[in-house]
Amino acid sequence: MKLTLIAGARPNFVKIAPIIHSIEEAKSENKTIEYSLVHTGQHFDANMSSDFFDQLGIPEPQVNLGAGGGTQAEQTASIMIGFEKYLTKNPCDLVLVVGDVTSTLACSIVAKKAGIRVAHVEGGIRSNDWTMPEEINRKVTDSITDYFFTTSHFANKNLEKEGIPTDRIFFVGNVMIDSLLKNQAKFRAPSLWSTLELEKIKYFVLTLHRPSNVDDLSTLNQILTAIDSSVQSPVIFPVHPRTRNQVEKLVHSFKNIKLVDPQPYLEFNYLVSNAKGVLTDSGGITEETTVLGIPCVTLRSNTERPETVVYGSNELVGNEVEKLKSCIHEIEQNNWKSYTIPELWDGHTAKRIVNKLIELFN
Repeated sequence: MKLTLIAGARPNFVKIAPIIHSIEEAKSENKTIEYSLVHTGQHFDANMSSDFFDQLGIPEPQVNLGAGGGTQAEQTASIMIGFEKYLTKNPCDLVLVVGDVTSTLACSIVAKKAGIRVAHVEGGIRSNDWTMPEEINRKVTDSITDYFFTTSHFANKNLEKEGIPTDRIFFVGNVMIDSLLKNQAKFRAPSLWSTLELEKIKYFVLTLHRPSNVDDLSTLNQILTAIDSSVQSPVIFPVHPRTRNQVEKLVHSFKNIKLVDPQPYLEFNYLVSNAKGVLTDSGGITEETTVLGIPCVTLRSNTERPETVVYGSNELVGNEVEKLKSCIHEIEQNNWKSYTIPELWDGHTAKRIVNKLIELFN
């Protein structure tokens, strides 16, 4: 069988990497399976150099469709046009998409219209928040997906409620954790570690990127002021250029929050794994902190990853500033809740995915 693997942003490659490793392992065992890796170019990232792929231990994509920029509609259309041309010249048995970015949706539609089956890794996750473009991407993708590889029983139940037959749903675990565990021994301190004189378990990591948190200056100021006034430790904030532009519009500076450039995979996870706690609006980071055993506070009122709250180290605070302050205090007092690692988040998810695909196509 021949797979086409789709990635459109850095987190997608972190999820794709272990699948590639498992395909290569299966090939070494004389299993009949081939793949091509397509980067849609949805997100342009200056840090996505050959070093990034070297860190993950994967080859650079066979093609970059260069479909970044523009509105949601323009980007979707550009990806669809580029991928249709690629798929016409490079037919395959299955298109495998991951996550919930625009590329996930666009390439799934192109594949189905070409009569090619689609597999969705991370199928079935739901926030039920229709203001999130990602939720639309998830729902539409899953409405035309053939095979679902799920991270949790919550995702399984979501799909079953939507009428998906159980024989198309495969609970395999979390492929992002495969990359985390595989690379954990290689995490390394970024140069800012010494520059800022950081010490293990004596700082926080902050990430913010969602429009609901960063687009309105009043909201952004409220969040950063609450964090800055509550912590007793430095807060390392790897900040995206778009978010940095917003922060720099604020009229005052912050005492404890340190703005730094976005970090490569190994360096960023070194920061997270040695932090006192993490403050974020990202979904993926809440999964990683759960496995690493790091207290995590999510500045959202909902999550598509409820297992990180029910079982893991994550807590939702929404836009409640006092709750955010309280959580920071609890972390600094070493008084965080108890937590466990969700089922099958064990580093072997990709192998289960590849074995199931070989079984389905033989």
